Amino acid sequence: MHIRDIFEQDSTTFSFEFFPPRTDAGWETLFTRISDFEALGPSFVSVTYGAGGATRQQTHDMVVRLHRDSKLDPVPHLTCVCHSRDEIEQILQRYAEAEISNILALHGDPPSDRPDYDRSKDDFRYAIDLVKTIRAFNERGAHPDPRGFGIGVAGFPEGHPETPQRLREMDYLKAKVEAGADYVCTQMFFDNHEFYDWRERCELVGISTPLIAGIMPITSVKNMQRMAELAAGTRFPARLLKGIYHRQDDPAAVLQFGVLWATEQCRDLLDSGVRGIHLYTLNRSDATMQIYKTLGAKDSASLR
Repeated sequence: MHIRDIFEQDSTTFSFEFFPPRTDAGWETLFTRISDFEALGPSFVSVTYGAGGATRQQTHDMVVRLHRDSKLDPVPHLTCVCHSRDEIEQILQRYAEAEISNILALHGDPPSDRPDYDRSKDDFRYAIDLVKTIRAFNERGAHPDPRGFGIGVAGFPEGHPETPQRLREMDYLKAKVEAGADYVCTQMFFDNHEFYDWRERCELVGISTPLIAGIMPITSVKNMQRMAELAAGTRFPARLLKGIYHRQDDPAAVLQFGVLWATEQCRDLLDSGVRGIHLYTLNRSDATMQIYKTLGAKDSASLR
C-alpha cells in the first residue's frame, strides 16, 4: 500500500525494522517469527540495507519474500553509497516490477572494509539526490501505481553526526522533503524531549509531512554498546544508563528495564499525538511483543 494511503488509513502508524540475515539459519529463524509480527498488524515494516550496499541482494530477496509470503507490507531501505545511477535505476525497476510500494531513501554508510573509499566519486553524494532520482522514476510512469513509489527519508532529532551546524541541518531536511519525500522516520532516540523539540523545529521551518519516531528497546548491555557505535551522536540519558548498569549482571533484568523504558517512551509519544512509531526490532519479536502487551493492546489497530 502506498504510504499516503497508509497515513490516510491509520491515524497513528506502527511499524518495525528488520535486517536481512546473513545465514540460512538466520533466515529460517526470522521467518519462524514472522507470524508474531503479523499478529501485531503493523502499518508497514522496513528492511535495512548494509553499509555500501553490502546486503543489496539479501535486502531485495527479503523484501520480495515478505511481500509475497506474508501479510506484512515491506519498505526497502536504499542508500547512495557505492552505487552508480544505472545501478539505482535497475534496483528501482526491480522493485517496481515486484509491486513494492514504498522506499526509504538514505545517505548510507561507506563499506567498513574499504576505509579509503572516496565518496566524491559516487553518482549520489546525498540522500536528496536519491530522492530526486526516485521522484523522476515515478514521473516516468514506470511503477504500476500512477503515483510511483512512496518516499521516506531519515530525520535526526539529536542532530546529524556530519552536520554540526543545527540550523543548516534543518534546511537540509526541508530540502529532502521538498524534493519529494512523503514522510520522515527518525534515528533512534532515548529522550522524548529531543523528539518534541525537533518536531517543533520542523514546524518552524515549514515541514508538514508526517514525522515517525524511531524507538529502539535496549535488550542487553552489548546491544546498547552496539547502538552507540552504529548511531553516532545518540545520547543515553543518565537515568537510563543507571538503570541498565545497575542490572548489568542480570540479563533478564536488563531486558525488562530496556523494554519498560521503550514502552514508556511509546506511551508518552502516543499521549503527545505522535504521527507514527517505528520500532527497531533487531529481528526479535519478544521485546516488541512485550511493548505491545504492556501498552495494553493485542495489535496495533487498537492503539490507533
